[in-house]
Amino acid sequence: MAQRRGRVEGKVAIVTGAGSTPGPGMATGRACAIVLAREGAQVLLADIRRERAEETREIIEGEGGTAAVFAGDMTSAADCDAMVGAALDAFGTVDILINNIGVAHAGNVVDTSEAVWDRILGLSLKTMFLASKSAVPVMAAKGAGAIVNIGSITGSRGGNYVGYAAAKGGVNALTVDMAFSHGRQGIRVNALAPGHITTPLLYSVNGVNPETEYRQRLAAASNLLGTNGDGWDVGWAATFLASDEARWITGVVLPVDGGVMAVTPLMMLGHMQAEPPPAG
Repeated sequence: MAQRRGRVEGKVAIVTGAGSTPGPGMATGRACAIVLAREGAQVLLADIRRERAEETREIIEGEGGTAAVFAGDMTSAADCDAMVGAALDAFGTVDILINNIGVAHAGNVVDTSEAVWDRILGLSLKTMFLASKSAVPVMAAKGAGAIVNIGSITGSRGGNYVGYAAAKGGVNALTVDMAFSHGRQGIRVNALAPGHITTPLLYSVNGVNPETEYRQRLAAASNLLGTNGDGWDVGWAATFLASDEARWITGVVLPVDGGVMAVTPLMMLGHMQAEPPPAG
């Protein structure tokens, strides 16, 4: 049997938010970048903090992959243009864009300040609009490309994160509209909707030990499988959607949530009382 080629062998990918908040666990952007590199892509690692992207580059190059770093503010149209230019300079083209930047803040419509609202919408939605605006013309010129937007189940259900919910709901709508507008240019656009995945950012926000109470509570109560998802689950799903294996998939918002979106909260009560299965 012939050895399988990497899913994205020979392709060039940009991953925004490719660094990681310090702490335990694997961030979604870093995981996306590493998996893409493992599957054969050359990856431009974009992050506002160069040192965090450099850490990702070291991991990729340590495994024999190819990556370059771009430091910039993806809420700036000029920086997004420069990011795409950096990919062209380093690797000659852009085949894949993973829009991964986002930030959450707890609060409802009354207690969320206008400044917080603007920040969340800017980082979690505007960055995807601007990065795509810069990358789509390159893809359209050659009649091929794949964009994966990292959304959240929060875009489809409540949770007292009004700004984040609005932004991620916007990601879903942006994804479908881009798929409509650019499909005949050969560009596929899909989104992922991760559930309660265990990332460094999640742990830092909740301030708990990742190996104790919060991890156990997530596994027992948050999904049908009774196990924890992490950044790697997002990375593998994003790489599939970016690959030619998904060549006839576009305009999709794919949950990566252990089945959370398949049931109502009341139906989870029975699962919350049961012991979770062993991880493995």
